[in-house]
Amino acid sequence: MKNFSEKIAGSVSFKNMGLMLKRPNTLTMFRVAVIPVIVILLIFPNRFTTFMSAVLFSLAAITDYFDGYLARRCGMISNFGKIMDPVADKLLVSSAFIMIASHQWIPAWIVCIIIGRELAVTGLRNIISEVGEDVSASKLGKYKTGTQISAIIPLLIHYPYFGIDFHAIGMFFLWCALALTIWSGADYFFRFRKYLEF
Repeated sequence: MKNFSEKIAGSVSFKNMGLMLKRPNTLTMFRVAVIPVIVILLIFPNRFTTFMSAVLFSLAAITDYFDGYLARRCGMISNFGKIMDPVADKLLVSSAFIMIASHQWIPAWIVCIIIGRELAVTGLRNIISEVGEDVSASKLGKYKTGTQISAIIPLLIHYPYFGIDFHAIGMFFLWCALALTIWSGADYFFRFRKYLEF
């Protein structure tokens, strides 16, 4: 009888876990929860810790697509998700860039521009949302995010594997990300300049 009840309890817990993983906000919070793990792994970089940080970052980046997809498909769009989804993305990307720069693997000034742009656009989006305008990401913004992620993953790996220079690959995408970061930020401010008061 005890074994049967334990099996029932186990099946219920697995069912609940499955339901939780289908909730967009759970995936969003996973991105936030994985940040300190990535930071800790990168405090003492070696082949194992950098590779594991790249794997975790990749998994977290994938959830960014799925939480939005699930929210739209299942009608589970919430105010919490609208606020936390972009915040989680920016925390994840900014933390990774800061840790990479702390080891002098990339120029710190590039990280300053990227994070500065994110903060400035976030402030602008808050202003725009107050007047009821659409604040969804533009195509340029999506390309910017894609190139940032494409840069971070090989930069986190850092060490060469199978003759592949992952750092060089990461640097290529980083310069692309920098250009798109500046371009998309300028485009955002230009399109919504009427809401800016000086």
